[in-house]
Amino acid sequence: MVIFHKISWKNFLSTGNTKIEINLRESPTTLIIGKNGSGKSTILDALCFALFNKPYRIIKKDQMINTINNADSMVEVYFSIGPKAYKVRRGIKPSVFEIYQDGALINQNASGIDYQKYLEQNILKLNYRSFCQVVILGSSSYEPFMKMRASYRRDVIEEILDIKVFASMNLLLRSKQQELTKDITTLRHSVDLIENKVNLQEQHYNDLSKRDTDQIDIKQKDIEKAQNDKRDYMFRIESLNKEITQNQLQIADKTKVSAKMTQLQKLEAKIDQNLKTHKKALKFFEENKNCPTCTQDIKEEFRQDKIDEERRAVVKLQDGYKQLLSEITKQEEKISNFDKVSERIRSIETNVAKLNTSIDELKRYSDRLEDEIEKLRIEDTSGLNIKEEIVRLKQELVKTKEDRDKVIDEKKYIDVLRQIVDDSGARAQIIKKYLPVMNKLINQYLQSMDFFVSFHLDEEFKETVRSRHMDTFNYNNFSEGEKMRIDLSLLFTWRSIAKMKNSVNTNLLILDEIFDSSLDGQGTDDFFKIVKGLTKENIYIISHKGDIMFDKFTNIIKFEKYQNFTRIVDVW
Repeated sequence: MVIFHKISWKNFLSTGNTKIEINLRESPTTLIIGKNGSGKSTILDALCFALFNKPYRIIKKDQMINTINNADSMVEVYFSIGPKAYKVRRGIKPSVFEIYQDGALINQNASGIDYQKYLEQNILKLNYRSFCQVVILGSSSYEPFMKMRASYRRDVIEEILDIKVFASMNLLLRSKQQELTKDITTLRHSVDLIENKVNLQEQHYNDLSKRDTDQIDIKQKDIEKAQNDKRDYMFRIESLNKEITQNQLQIADKTKVSAKMTQLQKLEAKIDQNLKTHKKALKFFEENKNCPTCTQDIKEEFRQDKIDEERRAVVKLQDGYKQLLSEITKQEEKISNFDKVSERIRSIETNVAKLNTSIDELKRYSDRLEDEIEKLRIEDTSGLNIKEEIVRLKQELVKTKEDRDKVIDEKKYIDVLRQIVDDSGARAQIIKKYLPVMNKLINQYLQSMDFFVSFHLDEEFKETVRSRHMDTFNYNNFSEGEKMRIDLSLLFTWRSIAKMKNSVNTNLLILDEIFDSSLDGQGTDDFFKIVKGLTKENIYIISHKGDIMFDKFTNIIKFEKYQNFTRIVDVW
């Protein structure tokens, strides 16, 4: 059971540098009063911030520090669990988070998140949501159990029944289950692989045992055939090389012919140019009797001599040009024949290259056959080495199958354990066992507050509410006052169940302004009937209309604002 003893805070929300401290065990029932904004609900935010690093109300972290002093915000909570005393200190500017056990600081080597998890899981053994369901009922940030999602409802119930360990076990078992599944797959693959190796070795051994002694002769014959083919290819290569030599003789003059062709082409160009020059001069003297440059007459005798001279030159050049063209044609035919022979040589050379490749292949084939013959000659014909390998593999196979079967059996146990600890297993059975007790307590508390309905939670924590006339309702069908009666009944039920299980059981109960909103006068009286039946409880009720209820409390604390800071002014 968590016994809260004391809480203090300073520079937190509207509280200044003067520390406010409240003895949480001073009185069975305490009324906290004050005007709106006086800081009376700060105790909720301080308590939740110290324990869970979040305020009760929706406030950003940088808004929790007092904006005037803006430094040294600190909240301290003192509580005990059994014989161990704890203190939790959490501050802002500077950031502080410390947990003390019996006066000694608990190791802070872990990160802040792990340190928080240690506080919730190893010390308090409850989280923020479960804490609010069992310790706090407020009118602002409180999330009623009936408005939670089904998964959150289950979380709260599992915390109260102290069966969250099953969820942790389920996660661990699931991880182990996945690991074993991988191991089984690996071992099965290993078994298949070894069996294949055994089969191959046995097949090889059988092949050796049945091996015909003529295998070497067969391979020798293959080698002889390859050698014959090789000789045939070499003979063909020799014949082709002779043919190449003969063809090369035919093109021996190719260089000279090419050079002569080049000279003839140059001469052709030269004759062509001279022919054009003489034809131009002939045309000039035939068409002109006067010099176009100096305009003087050209003597007729001179003109006729030049015409005759140029005609003779043109005729001579034309005859030479015809002879030259004839010679060029002859040389072109020779070059064409040379090209055909060259092409034939290239074709023969290609065939020679192919035959050489075939010879190389035959050599490699012969070498491979020689190696196989050598292996056959030196191989242990009794197969003793193979027999030993088969024995070793079979022993390995037996061992691997044993390992596989062990892992399969282990996974079967894990599968059964997962069935036990999952939602439909042991947790479901425990919840099913406690549901009648829960429903009975809820209805008892409802009747204590004069709300006569039949309230029932099923195994999925969905509610069914029936009136006296057997009409069926759900939580949202009721008025706010009726909802508050249901919320209070659930709160007291969870506290009662927690006491039975000694799980999230605590002495502290804080109710924030529940009498100021939905709960009417009759509901208030009914509530105090229940409170009177509670023992070893420290109940704090926050209200700004509490002056009409002074007689119902053994202690009263009043908050007020003074110079913009919250302080306690009167304590009865």
